[in-house]
Amino acid sequence: MITVRRALTVGVLVAAAIGLTGCTADADSDPEDSLDAGSTSGVSASGTSPVVFAFVCATGSAGRTETYTTYSAVWDDDRTDCSADRITGTEMSPQQRAAVDATDGDATLEELAATCAERGTGPWVGAVESARAAHVAAGLLEYCPGHPETGHLRDAVAAWRS
Repeated sequence: MITVRRALTVGVLVAAAIGLTGCTADADSDPEDSLDAGSTSGVSASGTSPVVFAFVCATGSAGRTETYTTYSAVWDDDRTDCSADRITGTEMSPQQRAAVDATDGDATLEELAATCAERGTGPWVGAVESARAAHVAAGLLEYCPGHPETGHLRDAVAAWRS
């Protein structure tokens, strides 16, 4: 009985393999066959994409780090020591460009991205006490307006200006 079951199982597997081979043998088609040249006229690839970062943050235990791909994930874990590592992209987005421009040369995109990932430290909780700090704060407000501590940063900038 066991031998019959094994023979049937092997037979089913062989039949399935033959069926799959038959389905895919003629499946090779020329990519040009499905290209509608009319739908791509006037469109050209620019070869650029916005810069995207991963955030490598200290966990607070013996030099260990954790890598995040979204700001909200870092914010949820209340990280205070992060670096921003570029993972893709060739050009700054308009928002990134505006943020870097707002710093008046006092911070790079990578510095803004790393600071944006952090919570409970630096400009997010301190006072703005210099022109450089005000420039960086302006860049952060442009770059990451959704940061949980943006309200404090806005107040600190307003206090500096008054």
